[in-house]
Amino acid sequence: MLAAYCTQPGTLELREVPRPEPAPGHVVVKVRNCGICGSDLHYWSGGFPVPSVCPGHEIAGEVAEVGQGVTGLAPGDRVAVEPAITCGRCAGCRVGDYQLCREFRVLGTHQDGGFAEYLHMPEYALFRLPDQVDWATAALTEPLAVGVHGARLGQVRLGDRVLVLGAGTIGLLAALAAVEAGAAEVLITARHPHQRAAAERFGARPFSEGREDLSSYVFEHPVDVTIETVGGTADTLNQALYSTRAGGAVVVLGVFTTQPQINAVVLMLKEIRMIGSLMYGRHGTRADFDVALDVLARRAADMSHLITHALPLAEIGEGYRIAADKSRQSIKVTITP
Repeated sequence: MLAAYCTQPGTLELREVPRPEPAPGHVVVKVRNCGICGSDLHYWSGGFPVPSVCPGHEIAGEVAEVGQGVTGLAPGDRVAVEPAITCGRCAGCRVGDYQLCREFRVLGTHQDGGFAEYLHMPEYALFRLPDQVDWATAALTEPLAVGVHGARLGQVRLGDRVLVLGAGTIGLLAALAAVEAGAAEVLITARHPHQRAAAERFGARPFSEGREDLSSYVFEHPVDVTIETVGGTADTLNQALYSTRAGGAVVVLGVFTTQPQINAVVLMLKEIRMIGSLMYGRHGTRADFDVALDVLARRAADMSHLITHALPLAEIGEGYRIAADKSRQSIKVTITP
């Protein structure tokens, strides 16, 4: 089968590699769609060390083969892939915080991911797709689950006012998660007009990044929860602290490539809870992936506008270039093997 590898910053190549065979308890998935994530771009741009494995972790596909002992899935089943491999035994796994597993591994970083024709996964990491969700939309399950997890950790409640910093895919889907959690008002900073239009479609109120009108607005109407999704080298953590009411929460979803400084005096004086949010987990019997799939099923008609570009695996290099260049009006670029 064909699989893509990032050999060095700015370079992707296709390789012929063996198609996986299903081990006991595992499933071979025919990849139907895989989205390019911001973390993929960090590797590609040299912000993080380039992994030696096939990248890609926003994956939807069809069950091709099942291994011995697999009882809940059969060939032909449509699934979303939760790209987290865990031990299932440690304290984090036992209580549903499997994102904190001591043996936690992520597809596309620690083992081969979804920019390939086939994928090998344990049965527990696969979630059945609602019939009304198409392949490209289904690949949004993973980034939406990130937003769902962040809203859950921030304890977004009915009637809250929420600010989302950044309007990439994660920011937009975090805004949607806050809306779905019952927030009365969701504000979002967006650099580009097409991002602002996407935010409005989800019921969020967009502000241009760095505009004084946002600072004035949140000064008069401090928010209950701020969700940071920019990361990189941005100074958004301080912006989040100043924007959040005393006793509120700041949730950090953005992946920072430097060590940002924060105003610890403001953090202390306002008694703000600053919470790191890593991927997704489970609350009680409900995984964040389950909640994300419920949202996708209800909002399927609204999701397609996030998918701005779709390319075949043979053109994955161009897909990365488009995803990195927001002047080309990209939000989510997806790859179809």
